[in-house]
Amino acid sequence: MELAELVARRPFPAAGLLLGLTRRCPLSCAHCSTGSDLFTREEPDAGHLERFVGSFTTENRPDVVMLTGGEPLLRPALAERLSTLARGAGSRTALLSGMFFARSGGGRSGGARGGRSGGVRGGRGGRRGAIPPAVLRAIRSVDHFSASLDVHHEREVSRADVFRALHLVREEGVAVSLHLTGTGGSDPYLADLTRAVEKEFGGRVPCLVNEVRPFGRAASWARAARTGPDPEAASPCAMAAWPVVAFDGRVLACCNQDAVDRRPAPAHLDLGHIAEDDWATVRRRALESPVLRMLRTVGPAHLAARFGSGPRPGSYCDGCRALGGDAAVAAGAQAVAGGAAGELLDLTAAMRGSREGAQGVVRRHGCAAYAPLVVAGGPALPEAGERDIR
Repeated sequence: MELAELVARRPFPAAGLLLGLTRRCPLSCAHCSTGSDLFTREEPDAGHLERFVGSFTTENRPDVVMLTGGEPLLRPALAERLSTLARGAGSRTALLSGMFFARSGGGRSGGARGGRSGGVRGGRGGRRGAIPPAVLRAIRSVDHFSASLDVHHEREVSRADVFRALHLVREEGVAVSLHLTGTGGSDPYLADLTRAVEKEFGGRVPCLVNEVRPFGRAASWARAARTGPDPEAASPCAMAAWPVVAFDGRVLACCNQDAVDRRPAPAHLDLGHIAEDDWATVRRRALESPVLRMLRTVGPAHLAARFGSGPRPGSYCDGCRALGGDAAVAAGAQAVAGGAAGELLDLTAAMRGSREGAQGVVRRHGCAAYAPLVVAGGPALPEAGERDIR
């Protein structure tokens, strides 16, 4: 499964499932949205995760299961079991790693600049940089493997070590990609990094490029992504499409980190718990909720402006969370998006969101200047001065 296939499914409700295997991570990246470290024990019960994924059937299962964290490869045997269960029902699986297992020398890389040396192809054959057996088995079990890389990761794991490990994974026959993060289209670091990826892999490794968001450790220093939408204008939320299993086992309808972490969860975003509910139940709640259908179709600001009875919080996501206790919003959503008409609205919004494929999804939700890189072997990027800088 290539990265573009995975990203293109993002607008479709319940087409994917995000599984947070653990909040633990041995890295200490300054922008970590989950605020992960090696000492927290917050993670879902393994038995509950296996039971939940085991409830998939060939007729009712997500198309894509994304194993995330924290660092999911701190639980490699569990990642392998979950991937095997999911693939047995016909789901394809992907895993996103911070690449802690790839770093050489047993410690940090000594700074981002340490990874900016030339190619690493010549060092792949020896023991240096070999992938630990349990981790390699987990990687072999998935359909797609993604590595995180950015200026903060490079202070923990060098660029050369990440590239070396990706060559090894590709040699195992697993499709790979890079998840890159920077400050925007004009970020010189992103320009340098994407050139290095192109030089190293010749366009055969696609990249999903995002901008740092003010969540987790970045909450105090990262800028807000964009100005909020006009409340009267429809601004659909594609992030309310794929259910997310949080670190306490609760299933949320949204992947926004505040929505995932805060308790109690807003009623309209709470899809259940893996200790009690199966996939069919979670999927039905995600697909049939009139409020979620409206969020995916017109977005929270428009929904609140049309039906809301309370004050409107400033941000897009704060406004969404505030909808949970508004009976007027629930009644209005039911009138518009209940039944077959709401199902058609939902499908129409998903089709519109997918019209431009994976590149269109990245242009709307990632770093637009680098959207072409989501497709392996895609068109060359324009020069820095010609990019769509936002």
